[in-house]
Amino acid sequence: MRRLRIGVLDLVTKGPTQALYARIMHPNLASIMPQAVAVWCEEAGHDVRFVCYTGFEDLLDELPADIDVLFVGAFSQAAQLAYALSNLFRRRGAVTVLGGPHARCYPDDACRYFDYVLGFTDRSVIADVLADPTPQRPVGICLSAKRQPQVLPGVRERWKFIEPTLRKAPTHIKAVPMIGSLGCPYTCPFCIDSTVDYQPLNYDQIREDLRFLIRAMPKAWVAWHDPNFGVRFDDFMTAIEDAIRPGTLRFAAESSLSLLSEPNLRRLRDAGFKAELPGIESWYSLGNKSKTGRKTGIDKVRSVSEHVNLILRYIPYVQTNFVLGLDDDEGDEPFELTKRFLDCTPGAFPGYSLLTAFGEAAPLNLELQRAGRVLPFPFHFLNNNQAMNVRPKNYTWPAFYDRVIELTRYSFSWKTIARRACGTRWGFPTWTNVVRAISSEGFGRIKFYTTLRRLLESDRSLRRFFDGETDAVPAFYVERVKRDLGPLWEFLPAGALSHDPDAYLRKMGEPRSPSVEPAVTLGHASAS
Repeated sequence: MRRLRIGVLDLVTKGPTQALYARIMHPNLASIMPQAVAVWCEEAGHDVRFVCYTGFEDLLDELPADIDVLFVGAFSQAAQLAYALSNLFRRRGAVTVLGGPHARCYPDDACRYFDYVLGFTDRSVIADVLADPTPQRPVGICLSAKRQPQVLPGVRERWKFIEPTLRKAPTHIKAVPMIGSLGCPYTCPFCIDSTVDYQPLNYDQIREDLRFLIRAMPKAWVAWHDPNFGVRFDDFMTAIEDAIRPGTLRFAAESSLSLLSEPNLRRLRDAGFKAELPGIESWYSLGNKSKTGRKTGIDKVRSVSEHVNLILRYIPYVQTNFVLGLDDDEGDEPFELTKRFLDCTPGAFPGYSLLTAFGEAAPLNLELQRAGRVLPFPFHFLNNNQAMNVRPKNYTWPAFYDRVIELTRYSFSWKTIARRACGTRWGFPTWTNVVRAISSEGFGRIKFYTTLRRLLESDRSLRRFFDGETDAVPAFYVERVKRDLGPLWEFLPAGALSHDPDAYLRKMGEPRSPSVEPAVTLGHASAS
């Protein structure tokens, strides 16, 4: 086998940015799988150039022009950037490979622009690609392992790719990506992990990674990438406690409220956990995940608020995650309940996501496509906040965005920012919350949503697109993609701004039936 020149690109973001929050945090959002792919390629005897794109690099300078194979890891928001890069490097003679969430969610669309598109990826899948990396034109090949990998390269093996990325972070916050499990025991129907079997990884590997990290970067943060950290709580915490002295590293994780009992919180605090990101999602369902059982509405607000305030007594930084636009939502109540939660829980930072159907990612998407409710927004805007590609069940678009704007303004008003600062411990939690609120995540979204709301009234082409009367992408979105891609815009293939929003349904051989109203309320999630 000949020695190949390989590029591995981790697209943390979708284009150039100057946002303060992005400069601080994007280097800390690196993915694990691109680093793992780079390790496997080197172990196979190839030359590897690894780049983590945070929005501040010049990709045309960072990536060598003469590479033989380009691996790209991307979320859907970076798909148009990935497509343009693939086109450029294919013209230069390279074979291109796409992995990551977009490859799993939209494999057939990605095959139009990449030679290979990877689903579940392990060492053997990478070996298959490298054994004979030949161009696959005009349609690429989808490859996938039968399940998620059972073993991943540890921090020591990935360090040569981790450390240069963390050097880009301008502050002392430097988060090393680690993972202790794959899949999730919960069955939230909008989630990409809802159909992936839960699988803990090797606890000895966790111990070895933490011991290495203490020597290599003793003041680092560890960002756990588990879909739901701590499902096997005692096993994971014992591995951490065995490996390092309490408090010598700082940890951040996303866990369900059902796992965050007071005894568990005490143990997390003692081990050095400084940030938790529990999902609340809805005030009307998912009671098992939030440990609220059958409680809904204001009763659930009170229960969750009490629980999150308890968490804040042990963990200094808490982000609570919500999904806006679910079929359970109707009228003002869900938005007013969220405001009430903020009033009762001032120390929590609210993370809002608009309901988004990511292709083949989740069971709910088939129901939405069957009902003709999924819209063909360019992937560039499918980041959970710039576009809701599902027509809401119980709102007109203007009514929905009026409520989203009002809630966002309430959440990031100076009064609420001040109350949030007073509700957290001084230091990292306070300034992080302030920066997030005044940067693109708070003030920036208010500006974007306000512009969009105005265009829903004044731009007929945009309103027809939102109402599903046309699939022609409005100029408002085309111009933003063009601006973000910059010099790479000229390499975006013809037709790459559009996609079939019902591709999953057609793949399953089902007809689209807009006249049928599906039952797509969330219901209660189950837990193992």
